[in-house]
Amino acid sequence: MSSGFAVMDQYNSSAEFTFLRNITGDSEDSEAWDEATLLGLQISLSALLAVVTLATMLSNAFVIATIFLTRKLHTPANFLIGSLALTDLLVSILVMPISIVYTVSKTWTLGQIMCDIWLSSDITFCTASILHLCVIALDRYWAITDALEYSKRRTTRRAALMIGVVWVISISISIPPLFWRQAKAHEELTECLVNTDQISYTLYSTFGAFYVPTILLVILYGRIYVAARSRIFKTPASCGKRFTTAQLIQTSAGSSLCSLNSTSNQEGHLHPGGSGGGGGSPLFMNSVKVKLADSVLERKRLCAAREKKATKTLGIILGAFIVCWLPFFVVTLVMAICKDCWFHPVLFDFFTWLGYLNSLINPVIYTAFNDEFKQAFQKLIKFKKCY
Repeated sequence: MSSGFAVMDQYNSSAEFTFLRNITGDSEDSEAWDEATLLGLQISLSALLAVVTLATMLSNAFVIATIFLTRKLHTPANFLIGSLALTDLLVSILVMPISIVYTVSKTWTLGQIMCDIWLSSDITFCTASILHLCVIALDRYWAITDALEYSKRRTTRRAALMIGVVWVISISISIPPLFWRQAKAHEELTECLVNTDQISYTLYSTFGAFYVPTILLVILYGRIYVAARSRIFKTPASCGKRFTTAQLIQTSAGSSLCSLNSTSNQEGHLHPGGSGGGGGSPLFMNSVKVKLADSVLERKRLCAAREKKATKTLGIILGAFIVCWLPFFVVTLVMAICKDCWFHPVLFDFFTWLGYLNSLINPVIYTAFNDEFKQAFQKLIKFKKCY
């Protein structure tokens, strides 16, 4: 989230240069060597960050194109994933390129208006990306724990409402700093930072954008994991005493819920008195029962395999999110509360870009582990090769 929430009064443009000079000495040769080394590091860093930005842009654009061009993927669950991809695409287009310049040069030269736009975009889009993970988790939780009932309410309109709530919350977090930044609009800027002397805003923004969503994600994914594990270890007998039809309910996670439904109609077909060629013979009845039992067991095995894959995916999703964003928000909160604390600017930049990296990881996780997306990707690539 760039410098959006950070207290960086100690952040100065010569920090890295001073650090190098302290190591190598103060002679003219050392200074020349320092400048050459610093230039090389800046070029290398610019190239690396540009590659990350381009990869983020292309991967999210590809997800959006795949969902748009594949009718099979036009589902409420995938619309949430598409909205997440659009948000991460906006991060890569409107936030990350400017952040590259600022990270490398350490000096803001674009003026107050661009600073306001950039910081507001940064906070809004990064917060929206994080909150999208929450609504996707919530949608998945309802789909798994209340599959039959939720399938009736799982509509495009509901998905649009959830997305709308995400953007309202994100904008409400990014707007407040605009009011107290305007007081310094006439001054020449060398840094583009939010004045977080307003500790109440720092608490509001960090908890609203990260800590509360993280707690919600841990709770939701914990319950999803428990529900998935209970289905994996559930025996066929616990699904129903009669072997009848097996119903697989596909979820947005690419997993499936296995439920067995008994119907009186099927019981009639298996009754000794039922009509049909050979339907009354004990041998025929035993043969049908064995086939149905094998079918149910096979579907149970398939169901369990998918649930295991889904639980692994959930672990990767949650783990990647926490690894990417936790360091940044811990530093942000500590520096707002502890005025005497200091973090090296390079470390802060690293944590900032680690958070941006989540916008690259999101499309990979949410699509690479989904068989429908894989098939759609392959078809899209083949289609492009034809032209």
